[in-house]
Amino acid sequence: MTDIPRLTPGSGLTDYPPPDRWDDWEEYDARAWPEKVKHEYRLVPTTCFNCESACGLLAYVDKESGEIRKFEGNPAHPGSRGRNCAKGPATINQVYDPERILYPMKRVGERGSGQWERVTWEAALTDIGSRMGTAIREGRNNEIMYHVGRPGEDGFMDRTLKAWGVDGHNSHTNICSSGARTGYAMWMGHDRPSADFANARFILLLSSHLETGHYFNPHAQRIIEAKRAGAKLATVDPRLSNTASMSDYWLSPWPGTEPALLLAIARQLLEWDAVDHGFMRSWVNWEESLRLRYPDRPVTYESWIEAMKDEYKNYTVEFAAEETGVDAHRIMAVATGIADAGSRFASHTWRGANSGNLGGWQTARCLW
Repeated sequence: MTDIPRLTPGSGLTDYPPPDRWDDWEEYDARAWPEKVKHEYRLVPTTCFNCESACGLLAYVDKESGEIRKFEGNPAHPGSRGRNCAKGPATINQVYDPERILYPMKRVGERGSGQWERVTWEAALTDIGSRMGTAIREGRNNEIMYHVGRPGEDGFMDRTLKAWGVDGHNSHTNICSSGARTGYAMWMGHDRPSADFANARFILLLSSHLETGHYFNPHAQRIIEAKRAGAKLATVDPRLSNTASMSDYWLSPWPGTEPALLLAIARQLLEWDAVDHGFMRSWVNWEESLRLRYPDRPVTYESWIEAMKDEYKNYTVEFAAEETGVDAHRIMAVATGIADAGSRFASHTWRGANSGNLGGWQTARCLW
């Protein structure tokens, strides 16, 4: 058994119980003070799902009663590394919520009457499955709606619904992140990128990005690590958000004009030849682009780069400044930081510009 690391030598304070003590951990009950009441715990690793970060938690299970007494961070979790926002420990409120539904309930009164009765899982699944089966056989596929608060099954239900011929997946994602997801998915085939923030030299975040919401905890840790190592942080957001207040650059554009800013930065990178040509050759379908859009040009990578310069030529920094209301020199400063970072550039956009404007998905597309 290892010695327990202490926060202060000679004290009883510790940050996290060492893993080899998780099955036999003792703590005094703080609420019993001034009496000294000791509890014996078994610490069970689990996951917080109050957002899609899925940070690690340890459930403190009282060995005597079998009840969970509290949740704290799991230091062995590779994403959250033992650190959690307030929602993690608050999971205890959900576990013991007196209105928590613990088994299937079937409505027995008029809709809205609040009259329910308990039924078995077998009865519930048989009833629901038979209704869905009948609808599919009768060609009423789109009368089926699947709703979930937070989809955490990594796309499994999407594939299932498609197999049934059902276009009826609904969740909070449809409103908060569908715009950005669309832009990302259409342009790079994946709807939720996760940049290597910890090793970045320049970080660009737009709107209410993941680092302010779902992935605030794991990503924010790594952004701070990058800043401590000298990275610069730029935030594009009409609001002086928490992230913007901690940034080296805050660009506050008129809402919905963010794509103009991104296109101007892209034009500057092309003009400066601050482009990762190896990546572009390998991962961009430039040959197809040339054949379809510029059939008169030779199908060479160099020809495509020249075509892109022509494509972006009107998106000058001055154009972006007029469109966004952001000073040209501030746009140029961010473009310079991105160029200087080279391959150690990390970025992300999510809600805001993407979901709050008609065609907002173009923001994620322009960023990519």
